[in-house]
Amino acid sequence: MKKILLAGMVLVAGFFQQGKAQDKAASSQLSPLLTHYYQLKDALIGSNATAAAAEAAEFVKAAASVDMKAMPAADHNAYMPLSDKLVADAKAIAGTKEISKQREYFKTLSDNIYTLAKAVSLSAAPVYQEYCPMKKAYWLSSSNAIKNPYFGNQMLTCGKVSDTIK
Repeated sequence: MKKILLAGMVLVAGFFQQGKAQDKAASSQLSPLLTHYYQLKDALIGSNATAAAAEAAEFVKAAASVDMKAMPAADHNAYMPLSDKLVADAKAIAGTKEISKQREYFKTLSDNIYTLAKAVSLSAAPVYQEYCPMKKAYWLSSSNAIKNPYFGNQMLTCGKVSDTIK
């Protein structure tokens, strides 16, 4: 009897672990958004408007490929109110080659992706929210080293870490 009970418990535990793995796999489909965001930020740091526009277009493609039906309910509920805003900002960045305009659109993109990152795990690594006091604007980074996308080489290290999402 004990062996049957023990075998049943192991079987149930296996199902729970499988369910958790499926949830993580489903929510990881939002991870490419953060990856493209980081690449866009790096293009802005380098003041490369062409690369920023291209990376913003890749962000839009990644957002379009998200399968809403495969997401856990909590991730779906967090992403839905932000998805149109994220795509609109990325399209605006992709639609201009003027670095100053791209940086303006990047402000709201950064605010919205931060809201998403707080609600949904986008990365196994920490995500740092950093702040530029000159622009009064935030951005996200995979590193706590300051590299300011709003001013590029003009004020590369201006800013501070304001939050860490683990």
